[in-house]
Amino acid sequence: MGRGPQRHAVIIAGGRGVRFWPRSRIDRPKQLLAPLGGPTLLRQTFERLRGSFPAENIWVVTAQRLLEAVSSELPELPSGHLIGEPVARGTAPAAGLAAALILRHDPDALMGVFPADHHIGDAQQYGGLLESALTAAEADRLVVLGVRPQRPETGFGYIEFADPIQPGHGRAVPVTRFREKPDRRTAEEFVRSGRLYWNSGQFFWRAAVLAEEMLRHLPDTWTALAAIAGGDADSLGERYGECANVSVDTGILERSDRVWGLAAPDIGWSDLGSWESLRALLPQDAAGNCAPTPGTLVRSSGNYLDVPSKHVALLGVSDLVIVETPDALLVCPRHEAQNLSEVTSALAADDHEHLL
Repeated sequence: MGRGPQRHAVIIAGGRGVRFWPRSRIDRPKQLLAPLGGPTLLRQTFERLRGSFPAENIWVVTAQRLLEAVSSELPELPSGHLIGEPVARGTAPAAGLAAALILRHDPDALMGVFPADHHIGDAQQYGGLLESALTAAEADRLVVLGVRPQRPETGFGYIEFADPIQPGHGRAVPVTRFREKPDRRTAEEFVRSGRLYWNSGQFFWRAAVLAEEMLRHLPDTWTALAAIAGGDADSLGERYGECANVSVDTGILERSDRVWGLAAPDIGWSDLGSWESLRALLPQDAAGNCAPTPGTLVRSSGNYLDVPSKHVALLGVSDLVIVETPDALLVCPRHEAQNLSEVTSALAADDHEHLL
């Protein structure tokens, strides 16, 4: 990795992946599945990062209930680099705890923070982008990767640059503000502007800079995290619940004046956040149907069909998502695929926890 500060990668792998229900479940969430075939999404993330970070400097933060599954998936993780959250508290405490632990042994460390469940189509270009981001972070900045919008997406947050910027610009520039998930009309305006990019959820900074910003904006949370990092094995369970339940974006980046961004080149990025985003990555027939499992589709278009147990016939229907597991069947319009948390909430309210 050459000279300069040591690099540490932190993979955030504790999410439930509710928008991939019924495949994604509490005990086997999306990051531990392989929706595109091959290795799991978590494994793919780990392998991508090994090109830019020493394997001994890769960390994973996950839920305590997933520790055994993640350890089995990534047996190479060094001792102590797999962190199990006793309760979910968002990405700010997760990244902050990793920073606190890293700082105990490496006060000059650079950190990259990565979701465990994203897809990158062009690994070579991605490696170059990581180099640019880490270099930008050396200047005591909080750096976020922006992806040029391919459509007026209402399910993503956006970052805004002061001026229109081209993908692959190569240099970090200041981010003027973060924009929350917009409605359709606002998303269309974002795409036309050229100044707003999707927030990819990948962040880079010195661990010490994150500590400074957490102390400034989330002081009680940082106090708890520092105590955990300096305490005994029981301190995680005793103090982690004191942390604010907040994302890095909301808790730190939206409040900081040190945020810069990179406009990523076309690296084939997808957050794989829903059945709709998976459909976009898989082969489709002439009518826009995507059917990983056998089916007969007559006068039907734009459907996603994944029913392994039987041959399905569709007649005269369009833009549906149909997904089966041994104990559940999902049928919804594609435009509702971002809203599956409503289904999981309803299942919980109806005492169907075995389906979550």
